Amino acid sequence: MTDYASFARFYDRVIGDRSEEIARIQGYLDRYLPDARSLLELGCGTGAILAGFAGKLALTGVDKSPEMLAIAAERLPAAELVLADMTSFRLEARYDAVICVFDTLNHLPSFDLWLALFDRVHEHLADGGLLAFDVNTTGRLRGLWGAAPYVDHFDGNTVVMQVRPAHGETSIWTTTIIEGNADGTHRRHSERIIELAVPLARIREVLSGRFELLEASGLHGESATDESDRAFFAYRRRPRRVTPG
Repeated sequence: MTDYASFARFYDRVIGDRSEEIARIQGYLDRYLPDARSLLELGCGTGAILAGFAGKLALTGVDKSPEMLAIAAERLPAAELVLADMTSFRLEARYDAVICVFDTLNHLPSFDLWLALFDRVHEHLADGGLLAFDVNTTGRLRGLWGAAPYVDHFDGNTVVMQVRPAHGETSIWTTTIIEGNADGTHRRHSERIIELAVPLARIREVLSGRFELLEASGLHGESATDESDRAFFAYRRRPRRVTPG
């Protein structure tokens, strides 16, 4: 998985405002778990999503990038931030809500790793707790394969992104930032980001035994399909089975 070591200080500026993602998660909480007291984010990055819930919930974030977590720590001094792989972490707590957003799941390059993450969620989520996540769909990523590079300019820097097929439903985002220095010189930062797309029916199938589907929608609230730009899911964790003594 990408660790964003060289991109951490540019990440928030490139990605931009996260208010829509925060509002979507808040909507899930309002509808399905209004009494939630704790929230865990997997792949929390710089803490921009978690910051939307500061002062409302006890916050925990897991990420494998120390550079990203350093930014999150400055933003969220009261949050618990854990340097760990989101597919294999172990925490001594259960949470009312677990989120994995902004297509973070797609960054896991094999479906076995997706399953490992879902296992970690199941272990760490309280009975009746809320799981919310989103993914880039197979249709969206395929549609980007032949698209022209995305180019943007910010703070005297330039970002260039291009998506190309790798194998199967795996895509490679080549992201380059050309940093402008005060002396007129430039420094180039480049990273290859792998994204795996998985048919939505397969996601629903593997979650159905342990989680109850609450919502599955596209970017504008329509029913989510493999041709949606993104698919957003909200699930409730089914109660743990009690083994008779």
